[in-house]
Amino acid sequence: MKTGSRRQNGAIQLFSAEELQIYALISRQDGIKAREIGRELGMDKTEVSRLLSSSALMRELCYQDREYMWHALVRQAPPYEGLYEFSGWYGTVGEFLRESEGTWLEELENGCRRIGRNLNDQRGLIHSFTDCRKTMRALFEDLRNMSELPASSWEIVFELRLNLRRFIRIYADVLVITPGKVFSLEFKMKNGIDPEEVLQAAKYTPYLEILFGRDNDVIPALVLTGAKELFRYENIGKTDAVLPVCSGDMLFNVFNEYMGFLR
Repeated sequence: MKTGSRRQNGAIQLFSAEELQIYALISRQDGIKAREIGRELGMDKTEVSRLLSSSALMRELCYQDREYMWHALVRQAPPYEGLYEFSGWYGTVGEFLRESEGTWLEELENGCRRIGRNLNDQRGLIHSFTDCRKTMRALFEDLRNMSELPASSWEIVFELRLNLRRFIRIYADVLVITPGKVFSLEFKMKNGIDPEEVLQAAKYTPYLEILFGRDNDVIPALVLTGAKELFRYENIGKTDAVLPVCSGDMLFNVFNEYMGFLR
C-alpha cells in the first residue's frame, strides 16, 4: 500500500468531519464569520462557535480578526498565501534555479532565523543545506531532460516549521508543490535505511494533508544523499503502508511513480 492517499495516511482520523469541513471552508476564504460558516455547511451556529473555540485545529491553524472574521494561517490555494511566514525559503522552482548558491543560502539562513529554526552547529547544518540544494537542482535538471512537466512553475519550500502551539507540529526539509500533489522530502546525508528515519519522513503527512487540503495528495519520501542508485519502498513502522526511499541521484523516480512521465 503506497502513501499519497488521505484515507491511507489517516489524516481524517485526527479530527472530526465537522472540524475538517469548517477548516477547509475557512482556508479557502478571505475571511468568514461563524454564522456564514454555519449557513454554508448547514450546521448549527452554536456548534460552529463551539468548534471554533475548542478545536485544536482551529486554535492552531486559524485566527479571528477584530471584525470577527475567521482566517487560516495558510490558504489552501496556490500561491499558498501565508506559507512564507513559516518557511526558511519559499518560491517557485524557477526562482530557486535562478538564484546563486550564495544568495539562496543567505536568504535561507535569514528565513530560518525568522521562523525560529535553530542554526547552531553551523558547519554541519550549512553543509546539509548545500547538499540538499545540489540534489534538488539535479532533480529539476533530470525532470527537464526526461519530461515536459512545467516544473519551473511549481512551488518549493525549504525548512517548513509550523509549531506555534503544542498540538500541530510540522517540520519538513523540502516540499515540492505541484498541481494536485505535494511531495514532502526528508533528507539525510546517509547511505543506509534506518526504520526510524522512515517513520520520521512520514510523521507529518497527516498534518500536511490538512494544511494543503483534500485537492492535494501528500507524498512523503526519504532521500539519502550518501547513497547511490537506490530506489525502493519501505514499510512505515509495523503498518502495511509504505513510502519511497531513494538516493539523491534517483529522486526523479519518486516523481515518476506518482506523475508517470516515463510511462
